[in-house]
Amino acid sequence: MNRTVFLLGTLISIALVSCKTKVVTLESLLDEMTDKTVLTRFPEEKYALKQFSSYDRKSVSPDDNNWWANADYTQFLREEENNGRREFVLFDAEGPGAVVRYWMTFAGDGASDGTLRLYIDGSEMPEVEGNVLEILSGMQLAPKPLAASVSPETEYERRGHNLYLPIPYAKHCKITYECDAVKFENNRWRPSIYYNICYRIYAQDVKVESFSKKVLTRAKNKIEGAAQKLLNQDDIEGELINETKILRPGEEFLLGVSEGRKAISKMTLKLKAEDLNQALRSTVLSMSFDGIQSVWTPVGDFWGTGYQVYSSKTWYSQVEANGGMVSFWVMPFQENAEVRFVNYGEQSVEVEAGITISDYCWTRESMYFGASWHEFNRIHTAKDSTLENHEWHFDVNYIDINGQGIYAGDALTIFNTAEAWWGEGDEKIFVDGESFPSFIGTGTEDYYGYAWCRPEKFTHPFIAQPTGAGNFHTGMTVNMRYRALDAIPFNEKISSNIELWHWVKTRINYAMTAYWYAKPGFTINVKPDIESVKLPVALKRSDIYKPIVDSEGKIEGENLEIVNATSGQAGVQSGDYGWSGNSQLWWRNAENGAELTTKFIVSETAKYKVKIQLTKAVDYGIIQLYLNGVVLHDKINAFNRDKVIPIEIDLGMHVLSEGENIFSVKILGADKNAKPGNMAGIDFIRFQKI
Repeated sequence: MNRTVFLLGTLISIALVSCKTKVVTLESLLDEMTDKTVLTRFPEEKYALKQFSSYDRKSVSPDDNNWWANADYTQFLREEENNGRREFVLFDAEGPGAVVRYWMTFAGDGASDGTLRLYIDGSEMPEVEGNVLEILSGMQLAPKPLAASVSPETEYERRGHNLYLPIPYAKHCKITYECDAVKFENNRWRPSIYYNICYRIYAQDVKVESFSKKVLTRAKNKIEGAAQKLLNQDDIEGELINETKILRPGEEFLLGVSEGRKAISKMTLKLKAEDLNQALRSTVLSMSFDGIQSVWTPVGDFWGTGYQVYSSKTWYSQVEANGGMVSFWVMPFQENAEVRFVNYGEQSVEVEAGITISDYCWTRESMYFGASWHEFNRIHTAKDSTLENHEWHFDVNYIDINGQGIYAGDALTIFNTAEAWWGEGDEKIFVDGESFPSFIGTGTEDYYGYAWCRPEKFTHPFIAQPTGAGNFHTGMTVNMRYRALDAIPFNEKISSNIELWHWVKTRINYAMTAYWYAKPGFTINVKPDIESVKLPVALKRSDIYKPIVDSEGKIEGENLEIVNATSGQAGVQSGDYGWSGNSQLWWRNAENGAELTTKFIVSETAKYKVKIQLTKAVDYGIIQLYLNGVVLHDKINAFNRDKVIPIEIDLGMHVLSEGENIFSVKILGADKNAKPGNMAGIDFIRFQKI
C-alpha cells in the first residue's frame, strides 16, 4: 500500500473515532457557553431542550379557558420519602442530559428555608445538597454571574434566583426540595414556591460525564474563568468598517461586505437627533446575508433599550449611558453581507455605525443570524369585540419560524397605562409541531429571570431589565433574555409565544423582538412593519389615551392628562368599586392646599351642562373643583365612613372653547373622622351641549 494513502487513512480513522468518542463534560459545556460562534452552527451533539416548571397543571389545552390558569406555584411532580425525609420532586429526567438554566423564587414563611438536593444517575446520595438559595444564587456551586439573584436593588426575599452552572448527567437526574413549611391548605399547597428548570436531552449515542463533587473541584478554575469571561468581553479581532452619516427622512446608508466566508462579530451604533427617543424607534436596522434578509428591527429594540437610553451590559449587547450601543452577536455569511440603517422618521438623524469583520469557517451546519420585531400598538389587554377569540387573557406571538435552527432569545418593550402589573403571562414555546409546549412557565418576569413584578433595574450576561418603570405604573419597561446553553434547537419549526395577562382592562403598547439562527431556506411569519415604526412613541399615558371628550360627551377621569400635581401622587387606579370602566383618576397623599391640574379636549366651542362622578371613601379629603380657573360648586367633602362609593354631582352650565381646557382639584383639608390619605378620585366628567 502507498505509504501516503496509509497515513491518510489512519488519520481519517483517528478523526472519526475522535468525533464519535467526544464526551460532554462540565468543562465542555462551559466552553460552549462562552463561545459565541457555537450558536451559529446547528448542534453537533444533537439535543432537545425541555423545561420542568411549577406551572398551573390546569393548563392542558389552548381550547380550554384554563389555558391561562395562574396558580403557578408549589406544583411538584410528586412527593416521596427519602431516608426518612419528605422531599418534593421538581425535576426527574432520564439521561444523557444536562440542566442548563435553573430559576426559582419564593413567598411566604419558610418557603426559601428548605434544602435542595440533586441526585445523579440513580444514586440515593445527593451530589448537591444545601440551602436552596446558597445553591442557586450563593457561592456553594459557582460565583456570579453563573449563580446570581436579581435585582441586587430588590430586597432579597423578592428576587429571582438564577443558576447557569450546567449540571450534566449520563443516565438520570432528580432534583428535590425538602421544606417543612410546605402544607396542603384550602385545597392548595402553601407557601409559594416557583421554579423553571431548562434541560437538554441528548441523543442516546452522545456520551456525557456526570456531574459530581470531584468534577466540580476539578473544574474550579474553568468555572471561575467562564464567570469572568461572561462579565468581561474579550477583544474582538478583525477588519473594522465604520461611517458617520446624517440621514434625512426616508434615507438609508449601507455598510456592505463582499468578502466570503466571514462573520460580523461586532457592531457599534450611536444616534444623534433632536428627538432621540423617536429616532431609536424610527431608525431601523436591516441586514441581509447572501441576499437573504433576516434582520429588520428598530435599533433601540435590537439593542434592548427600547426607545429611551437605558444602560445595560449583557453577553450579546451593551448600551452605554451616553447612548453608545454595541452588539456582540456573531453573524456569519458565505459570500456577502449588507447592513442598512434606514430612517423612517420625520426628522434627520446622525448615524455613527461600525462593524467588525472576522474570519469564519462556514460549514454545512452554519446558520444565518436573524432578529425580528413587531409591536401590538394600543392593544386591548382584555376582550375586544373587534378581535377574534380575544378574551380576558390571550397569547401573543414573538415569531414562528419554519426550517431548521436555534431560538436564541427575545426582548419586550412595554408601555403600560395602568397602576397595575402587566406581565402575569407565561411563555408558551412549541417546538416541531408539538401539541403541548415544551416550555410553559410561571410568569413573564420569571421567564426574564427576576420575580414579583419588581421594577428595579438589573443587568446580567443573559437577562436584563434596563428599566422597570412601567411594572406597577404608567411607563416603559424593557425585559431581555438571551440564551446560550438554553438556546432551543428546532428541526422543522418553532412557535414562540407568551400570554398577555394584565391585571387591568386597558390598552398598552407591546413590542416584541426575537433573536434566532436558521439554516438557508427558512421562513418567518413576522414581516417588516414600516407603518408601526413611524408611529410616535408613547412617553405618557395620554399618548395612548388621548384626553378627548368622546362623541357622547364623556371623558373618563383616568383619561384626563395630568399636567401637574404640586404634592402627592396622581395616576390611574383600577378596581371593582362601581367606577365606569373599573378605573378612576386617583390622587393621594396630597398636602392641604395642593392642586392637581389636568387637561382635556373638546371638539366644539359651546355652552355645556357639566356633571362629574367623584369617589368618596374613609381616607378622602375635602376638595374644591375648578374649570378653566373658575370655581365649580361649593367645596365637596369626599369622606365616607363605610365604603368606597361613586357619587355624581351637577357642576352647572359652562362655556368651553374648542381644543384644550383645564380641570383642577385642590385639597382644602380633611373631615375630622377621615383616615390619613388626603385622597381625591375622579371617575368621569360628562359634558352635555346646550
